[in-house]
Amino acid sequence: TDKRADGFHNLESLFYPVLLKDILEIVPNGRKEDRLFITGKAIEGKQDQNLCMKALKRFRQEVEMPGTDIHLHKLIPMGAGLGGGSSDASFTLKLLNDLFDAKLSEKSLIRIAEDLGSDCPFFIINKPAIVSGRGEFIKVVDFTLAGDYIVLVHPHIHISTAEAFAGIKPREASMDIEKICMLPKSEWKKHVFNDFEKNLKQKHKEIQKIKQELYDKGAYFASLTGSGSSVFGLFDHKPELTGVLNFETNVLNLS
Repeated sequence: TDKRADGFHNLESLFYPVLLKDILEIVPNGRKEDRLFITGKAIEGKQDQNLCMKALKRFRQEVEMPGTDIHLHKLIPMGAGLGGGSSDASFTLKLLNDLFDAKLSEKSLIRIAEDLGSDCPFFIINKPAIVSGRGEFIKVVDFTLAGDYIVLVHPHIHISTAEAFAGIKPREASMDIEKICMLPKSEWKKHVFNDFEKNLKQKHKEIQKIKQELYDKGAYFASLTGSGSSVFGLFDHKPELTGVLNFETNVLNLS
């Protein structure tokens, strides 16, 4: 990743959807106002700043529709680098498009999603992809981890965007990401790295401890998720663990 003239950062990353989901329901409410109801994990900030509400307001600029209720049950932790807020926003757009039979194309939904956040366009497509630029360039790739398992560990630390980007020093990749994906998994540790990780793990010692624990349990690859704070490990078998260093842990089969 490196900084652009417009203040955003260029990235080059492989995005892979996993089955850790929030629950989203949208219904017309017969009122002249929109409402958001949130249950599950706590969300910081005012409701009108929630990405689901921003998505709803942005969609209304394209399509006339009545007052609407959004029910959001949060299961994905905030500040975890797992795209929870971005995916909620994008799936709000997709649900509204279906609910009101707006018939907006995928290209149109991606254009709207770009206004909501850099990661949002990916979740409109929601397939394995190499994402670059500030997130607007998405190349779907023929890549699968089907049958493998991912362990997601959330150490209950919040890493802000400002903290993640402070002191970051981009490195040149040893080879093209798409070529790296085709390598034997045992070689990924030599070629795949996260520019955020080197800086952040010096301040947050938990990151390296979790990575090492995942490798000790048999992971063939482990890394920080995006800008953090979660850490993931990839396994070619279902790992026998219920928690990693007493942190919140999810074990998911990949498809």
